[in-house]
Amino acid sequence: MSSISKTSTKIDDNSSLELESYHPLIKKVLDSHKITSKDQAEVFLNPDYDLHTHDSALLKNSDLAADRLIKAIKDDEHIAIWSDYDSDGIPGAVLVNDVFRKVGFSNYEIYIPHRHNEGFGLNISGIDELAKNGTNLLLTIDCGIASFDAISHARGLGIDVIVTDHHELSGSLPDDSIVVNPKQPGCLYPEKMLCGAAVVFKLMERVLFKLREDEDDLNVKLHIPKPGWEKWLLDMVGLATLSDMVPLVGENRVLAKYGLFVLRKSPRVGLMKLLRKTKVNQRYLSEDDIGFTISPRINAASRMGVSRDAFLLLSTESEDEAEHYTNHLDEINNERKGVVASMVKEIKRHISEREEIKDSPVIVLGNPKWKPSLLGLAAGSIAEECQKPVFLWGRDGEGVLKGSCRAPEGFDILKIISSTPEGTFLQYGGHMQSGGFSISSEKVHFLNDLLSKSHDLIYKDEEKKENASALIHGVISPEEADWKLYSTIEKLGPFGVGNPKPLFELSNIELLRVEYFGKEKNHLKFVCKREGGKPIDAIQFFYTRNPKNKNSKELSAMKRVSITAHLEKSMFRNFPELRLRIVDIVE
Repeated sequence: MSSISKTSTKIDDNSSLELESYHPLIKKVLDSHKITSKDQAEVFLNPDYDLHTHDSALLKNSDLAADRLIKAIKDDEHIAIWSDYDSDGIPGAVLVNDVFRKVGFSNYEIYIPHRHNEGFGLNISGIDELAKNGTNLLLTIDCGIASFDAISHARGLGIDVIVTDHHELSGSLPDDSIVVNPKQPGCLYPEKMLCGAAVVFKLMERVLFKLREDEDDLNVKLHIPKPGWEKWLLDMVGLATLSDMVPLVGENRVLAKYGLFVLRKSPRVGLMKLLRKTKVNQRYLSEDDIGFTISPRINAASRMGVSRDAFLLLSTESEDEAEHYTNHLDEINNERKGVVASMVKEIKRHISEREEIKDSPVIVLGNPKWKPSLLGLAAGSIAEECQKPVFLWGRDGEGVLKGSCRAPEGFDILKIISSTPEGTFLQYGGHMQSGGFSISSEKVHFLNDLLSKSHDLIYKDEEKKENASALIHGVISPEEADWKLYSTIEKLGPFGVGNPKPLFELSNIELLRVEYFGKEKNHLKFVCKREGGKPIDAIQFFYTRNPKNKNSKELSAMKRVSITAHLEKSMFRNFPELRLRIVDIVE
């Protein structure tokens, strides 16, 4: 067990006088977001969809892209939608499918590449297949910004290309295509950190706006929905925003919050079946349910080679199909868990046996037998446990070495990669805390040294790692962990990257008992005494999997303990109950 470094030991107030009326915890979180005025605070605490989202017309090339899509719809051209296979791309494909279905356009197909055999982005063989199907226009979702050769090939076959993406640019833009990406040069859209599904949602907003403007002049029979219908698509935008680890501030905060509102009311039969299967009450759906229940099953589909099943689950209108895909995704998710657990076990064994890995600022490991599609999950698990950036590689179906990387809070994985010498990687991309790469067989042997040097150049001293340590928002007693405090915490959500859950320190708590629960008895529960009230549980899932933790005998003998924890509401068996989610047991 390692104690968490504290940047604060109490709920204090460094905010301006304008924020005097707010609860100390709220003031502390506002201060962490550099919010100093009451107007800014109200935008953060009470986001309004109509007031606090931006006009889609500000997205560079959104009008060009919308006009080309409308022309294709009017002329009944064949449109191919090429979506990424993850929990950002799939929801994006679902919402475009919803729009086309709603307006009555049917001459389109959804193409989702095989994660293991085809990999990320566009590829020439896939383009050839779409050309054989008579594709006139290709629309990408959450990919394409770096697919220069494939886009050039498509144009050579007479296929027009619209790229909607949100990934960082690697130099130039694809030639002879319409690019919609808030990160491209000259784009005036204020929110640069939209997820891929949000970018294509903004484009669909523009399409519907223009169709409504021209409705009386349309020479084809279309069913244009009334203004506001597109808000029902926010369930998919919210799902993607919460899944894709984009910062939950600014417009993303609005999209996540309203996305959750719509998800709780969504009539999608596949979503409802999946929630019932996983015993999640749709009415109380939270960001944690997205992160731990829905997203893993969507991603499991692609990791296990059936990415289209996730799309079909979320887009079907058939009860029978929804039941089938729900059961299938649940089965393959369980299968995926077993494979990843075995991989993580192997990685931990390597780490424990090799001193040079323990001493390195980054963890770099690979095995040609590892499936690249599963490496992200394993890297995330190791990064969280070891609190270091982790880079794992394996070999894909075409013999290419491909990898995934993850980093804990406070590290920028893309900055570490991009600071290596030019030519280190064949390709790379991603976000601050997650990414992917491909590398040659020759270079992979030097990868650990190159990444370690890159890391040390960026993080030369401990001060630069201060964000990696958890921010403790306050010291509280078990008695203060009550519904009143929880209602304050709720105002600060949704939580995720860029807006972490408030973390509290509870010192010298008196324990009534220590328990282990779950089928494998691998989850920990402290039953904590509260003076004059009902005890409160403090839990930590998968406690016994971490070799650094105390064993059961040591814990059972403890009468008092100090912890850092989040305060959360459990809806187990549809009964609301407060509990503490342990982050660390402090020495």
